[in-house]
Amino acid sequence: MAKFRPPKRSTNPMALLQQMQQQLMEAQQKLAEETVTGTAGGGAVTVVLTGDQKCVSVTIDPDLLAEGDAEMLQDMLVSAFNNAQEAAQKLSEERLGGITDALGGLGLPF
Repeated sequence: MAKFRPPKRSTNPMALLQQMQQQLMEAQQKLAEETVTGTAGGGAVTVVLTGDQKCVSVTIDPDLLAEGDAEMLQDMLVSAFNNAQEAAQKLSEERLGGITDALGGLGLPF
């Protein structure tokens, strides 16, 4: 989980909130630059997503295409995508969890 850096002591709640918001935005930007990978079929299908769950690439082993089983390929694509999406969600929770927990503790809906 990302380490939440408590902002410097301030008597101004708005300043505190702005500092926390800035930390959240920075963490989200870094998350969008990281990638996760999901695979299926022993690596025959690979899906790469960014940490904010945008698909970057899909790779299919050419030998898998030679088999001509479209249904199996479709199932592997779904499985690889779901694996990558779970990894992206976990990464997001690790990177943003401390910050959103702190904001939620302030009674904000995060």
